[in-house]
Amino acid sequence: MAGPIAVVVRGACGRVGREVVSAVARQADMRVVGAIDAAAPGPSLSLPSGGAVPLGKETAPILDQVRPQVLVDFTAPGVVLEGVRAAVSRGVHLVIGTTGLSASEVEEIGRLSAGAALGAIVAPNFALGAVVMMHLAQIAAKYFDYAEIIELHHEQKLDAPSGTAKATAELMAKARGKPFLRTVAEKETVKGARDAAVGGVTLHSVRMPGLVAHQEVLLGALGQTLSIRHDTVSREAFMPGVLLAIRRVPTMKGLIVGLDPLLGL
Repeated sequence: MAGPIAVVVRGACGRVGREVVSAVARQADMRVVGAIDAAAPGPSLSLPSGGAVPLGKETAPILDQVRPQVLVDFTAPGVVLEGVRAAVSRGVHLVIGTTGLSASEVEEIGRLSAGAALGAIVAPNFALGAVVMMHLAQIAAKYFDYAEIIELHHEQKLDAPSGTAKATAELMAKARGKPFLRTVAEKETVKGARDAAVGGVTLHSVRMPGLVAHQEVLLGALGQTLSIRHDTVSREAFMPGVLLAIRRVPTMKGLIVGLDPLLGL
């Protein structure tokens, strides 16, 4: 019988990273064996269940020391590929929740993981309700000509629009088969007020304290509107999706983007 899945968390000292460490440590079928963070305050990270694991600022030394099966990454777009390359070269599967990745970065993750016959999951959002929200938005997209997305996040979020909003707009345009119609103001009293759009879907980003992660999809047609909204009020909401990905990724070869295939959507 195989033992628990050995997991290293990259970005372990961040808000989501701390939740991942705590969630994994509570599972009987997986264990945290190491942690990585650019702001690592010392050589070890205490676990909520007791004990400690090696903690470092560099990826490769920790992977070499603890030899995990899965690397979970919640860092920043500019450093993700460094961790991916280190993991793939050591036969480590990938679960990536960092948002703001470019198409070329995702393409490279797919190429590297497929070439090494390793599993990789890149998801713009691990909250299962958010995944369902995106799925419902794709269904509705076929029946409306206009769509806008309002995404709201805490003030420390680095990217705008959010990866979830951008992915939602792309999926909606694909489901519709053509860009949405879009109203552009004849006169912008504040420059850029209507500039951000993907697939004809205008995107609005809100950043302020008191928020975690929220998204509302607005669709309009003659005489009617439809709103589809998801609210994440705690980062604990991401953990069921992260744990599902950790359990499934060792059985995979190559990349999947989003949790939809794991949920049968």
